Parts: sequence; structure tokens; C-alpha cells
Amino acid sequence: MFILLFLYIIINVLINKGVDILSFDFNKDQHKKVHFIGIGGISMSGLAAVLLHNGFKVSGSDSKESDITDKLKVTGAEIYIGHKSENLKKVDLVVYTAAIPSDNPEILEAKKNNIDLMDRAEFLGLIMKGHKFNVAVAGTHGKTTCTSMLSHVTLKADLDPTILVGGDLDVIGGNFKIGKSEYFLTEACEYKESFLRFYPFIGTILNIDADHLDYYRDLAHIQETFKKFADIIPLDGYLIGYSDDEKVAEILKDAKCNTLSYGIESGDVRAKNIIFNNKGCATFTVSRDNKDLFEVTLSTPGKHNILNALCTICVSLIFNVPSSSIIEGLLECTGAHKRFEYKGEFNGATIIDDYAHHPVEIKASLSTAKLLPNNKIYSVFQPHTYTRTKTLFNDFTECFSDTDELLLMDIYAAREKDTGLVSSEELGDALRLKGVNCINVHSHEEAAEYLKSKVSDNDLVLTIGAGDVVKIADILLNKNGSL
Repeated sequence: MFILLFLYIIINVLINKGVDILSFDFNKDQHKKVHFIGIGGISMSGLAAVLLHNGFKVSGSDSKESDITDKLKVTGAEIYIGHKSENLKKVDLVVYTAAIPSDNPEILEAKKNNIDLMDRAEFLGLIMKGHKFNVAVAGTHGKTTCTSMLSHVTLKADLDPTILVGGDLDVIGGNFKIGKSEYFLTEACEYKESFLRFYPFIGTILNIDADHLDYYRDLAHIQETFKKFADIIPLDGYLIGYSDDEKVAEILKDAKCNTLSYGIESGDVRAKNIIFNNKGCATFTVSRDNKDLFEVTLSTPGKHNILNALCTICVSLIFNVPSSSIIEGLLECTGAHKRFEYKGEFNGATIIDDYAHHPVEIKASLSTAKLLPNNKIYSVFQPHTYTRTKTLFNDFTECFSDTDELLLMDIYAAREKDTGLVSSEELGDALRLKGVNCINVHSHEEAAEYLKSKVSDNDLVLTIGAGDVVKIADILLNKNGSL
């Protein structure tokens, strides 16, 4: 099915170029070559891997080598480090992410040589179009964990979905799985309105918060975009939303398609009788329209994961998944890597790595840490992008109250350049004024040295951020060299 759909894409590319499609050989189309700009990204690598799995030629570039680019190279992709015009060698289609600037040399080279360009969201949307039961998991926070839970449940129910998830998931051996059914699960990122190019049968809105303010004007602009996302769901499809979030509730109320809401205080599907074990994982009763259905126990800690589970349950109920598959799938799901992931023990302290990079996510992570037995919590936070740090500066000063000590690293630039907009030193000063026990550190080694001299039995060490802060855990655990 995927091959036929991709052939359809290529045929339309040829039509747009004015090429005679009668000369297009259906049986030899697998020689077509697709180039991915930013191939090392978690979403782009998944798409590249899908093509490689189906026998297509793939090349791609990224700013640096990684485990992801190494794996793609092993499976047959041509990998280039650095973005250069000469990387486009006999390419038929170039796929790029929303984060790639218009003056990227490979973008310019493609335009110069009339090579077709397609952004990642549009490319993924066209793949989705070939499936009937598409689930697009949207929301400011929780997309990867919710998609991971859905993966476990639908696999347990033998629905054989195609899966694209924004993290490494052990149950599928990576960040993608090719299924043979009409079911398709994917995260739906709101950055630059990307998810508006998707074709969801079921769309979820987990929550709506201010983020990506390098693109969006304000929170109202973000909510408006999620409303547009709800509007692309067909009338016979479903919008699933967290009704305890007022911004989500407004969209649910105005939705033209079917709706199913969830929450703790409100919603069609609710969690009752919640208790937490000593690992911070919840057991609760699931009710629908005030009728108790079944009890579930999670293996992902924190109150926020109750909400991710409820969303997963809503999708499962629409697909008539047996309750036994829901219960077993949620129990077996420990989440994707980098989502409150246990890394090991050092000096009797437990080390956990978490992808949290937004103040709301950091609060949730530290709140979860407080549920675990601990003597002292040490947090190492690496801010992600200058724009996010600047636009959410005040929120960042308010989200570390549940840590005993905070080590603040330099800002991880990601796709941005340092223009002097903001610095970690400024954020550190503001945090100290708020009474947070915070020190600034400027390297992974410096942070690891400090922790080595401090941590002891029953302490918790959290490495927090979407950059490479996890290297500190690797150093402490002697996975990446010793101190």
C-alpha cells in the first residue's frame, strides 16, 4: 500500500513538471531517490526508514553525526554531515522540516535544478492519506508518551498499525513500525501549523500551552491553530480532548465531528479512585458517563500520565479494543526513551533522564520525582533554544520549586543562533532571586564533577532537557568515559 501511495506522489511530481507519465515505469519506480534535509531528526529518520524498508533510494544530511544517522547509514542511506549543495546527487524529491531555513544551500540547490520540494508534514500527510483509521496525537505536551501507550494497546489488540513516534520505543524496536492494516498512529506537532497537513480520522488535543513563540503570536494564536486542526477531522471522525483544560474544552464544544472528552474533574471518560505506588505509578478506575468500566495500573509514573492513559483509552474505546488489551497494553508500556527514563545508579543515587523542556513539563517531571522515595533531588536543566528561554523566561523561574538543588547548563541552541537574546546566567540570577538553590555550570564534565562530590544514598538525579544533557548521566555511569 505504501509503495503504491509513494508512486502516486512521484507521478504527481512528474505531472507538475510536465513530464509524460506514460514513460513512468511502475515496476521500476523503486529507483527513485529521496533526499531528507535534517535526516537525523526523530521524525525525519522515521520517514527515511519507512522508505528504506520499502526499497527506495534515500540520502540525507544533518548538522552532526548521531546514533540515528549511523543506523540509517547501515540500512542503506547515503548520509552527509553538513548542509551543502553538492549533497543532492541524482535526487528526485527533497523533503525538509519546518525548522530548515529557506536559505539552506540544499533548498536553494533543489530550486535551482527544479527538483521537487516537500515539507515533512505534507509528506507524512500523504502517507496518512493511504490509510483509513489515522490517529493524530496532538497537544503541547505528552504526544510521545500517549503515542507510545497507544502503540502498546493497539499491538496488544492485534490491530497491526503503522506507527511513527517521536522517540525510541522498545516494543517496536525504534521510532517506527510498518503495519499491514488500515490503522496509522502518529504524533501531530503544531510547530508552524504542521499538523494541518494531516488527514486524521481521530485527532487528539492533550493540552494547549504557550510554546513555539518564535512562530506563534501568542496563546490565542496557538488555540486558534488547534481549532483549525479540529476542523480538518471528517464529520464521521472523532476529536478527543482533555476537558479539564478550558482552552481544549472550548474547541470540543465547537467541534463539527464526533467528540469524546476525558479528565479527572470532568469529561465523558474519567479516572476515579486514584492511588500511587512507591514508583509513582497510578492505579485507577476508568468510568464512562459515570459507569465504571475497568481498572488499570500504569507503569509510567506521574499524574500527567493518568491523562495520557485516559486519552489512549478514549481512542481504544472508539476502535472497540477489548478491555483486556487496554489493561495489558497500559501495564506493559514503560514509555519511550528519554521520558522519565531510569538510567542507572551512582553512589547509591538514582539517575533519571527526562525530555522536559517547557515549564509545564518540568513541573510535571519534578512533581513525579516527589512521588518517589528520595533523600534529596538534584536537577540538571539544559534550556532548549534561546527563543523559548526568552519568551517563557518568567515561567522558567517558577517551575523548579520541587528540586533541592538545580544545576543550570548553558542554553542548547538547536536550530537557533546566539544573538544575545538571553543567557543561562540571566536565568540563573532570576532563579536565585526566587530562592531556588541554583548554580550555573558550563559543561557536562563540570556538572558531573559537582554531582560526584554531592550525591549519596537515596538521592535522585534528574537530567532535564531536549538537548544533550543526558551526557552527564553517561559520564557518571561511565558509559561515555570516566571522570
